[in-house]
Amino acid sequence: QWRLVESGGGLTQSGGSLRLTCAASGFILDAYGIGWFRQVPGKEREGVSCVSTSDGGLYYAEAVKGRFAISRDIAANSVSLQMDSLKPEDTGVYTCALRRGAGAVCDDMVEGAPVDAWGRGTQVTVSS
Repeated sequence: QWRLVESGGGLTQSGGSLRLTCAASGFILDAYGIGWFRQVPGKEREGVSCVSTSDGGLYYAEAVKGRFAISRDIAANSVSLQMDSLKPEDTGVYTCALRRGAGAVCDDMVEGAPVDAWGRGTQVTVSS
């Protein structure tokens, strides 16, 4: 059973930092994309960041470029999202997601291709 478990959300002030981690288990795959979506009330869910395990390709939404950094811990089978210079508009539920595939798997995922596994999500709140 595929399982994605997020941790690290919380409350911080504008300009602060948070680090999210997604621990993956229950599968053995040669290639996949794994990353983060966020849901803000009243808005559509959007892809925030993703990494492709086949070639190390990275995706970042325009709104977070230069502020967020995604990284993998291969030994721990986890992916982390370091979020710096947080803004109130970054507030939302951040959910880890995984899609099997190689190459442009991250682009596929953020453009709406089916996701193979979702985490439960973790709340990030940035106060002004």
